[in-house]
Amino acid sequence: MAKPVQFSDVAAVDLESASDYYVTEADVETATRFVDAVEAAVQRISRNPRLGSLRFGYELSVPDLRSRAVGKFPYLLFYLERDSSVDVWRLLHSSRDIPASLQESNA
Repeated sequence: MAKPVQFSDVAAVDLESASDYYVTEADVETATRFVDAVEAAVQRISRNPRLGSLRFGYELSVPDLRSRAVGKFPYLLFYLERDSSVDVWRLLHSSRDIPASLQESNA
């Protein structure tokens, strides 16, 4: 059974910033493909939240923090599975200092 996925305020800003970047630096079609890839990743974690990697959760001592790639785009969705939902913490470009960015949003 699929769980509803909820974006934190910070994750929603991450999505808006990334899609704006693609509109500006590439084109609307690329931005649309990016948003579609995010939506597909969200559907996957809704159905199978435990498939994401625990790597950053271990690095940051945040039990059960998982990440999932966003299609062919260089972005990762970071999320926690709850009893009745999946909470997306951040959507970050893979070249960022991921641990520092996650600690910022957790502070």
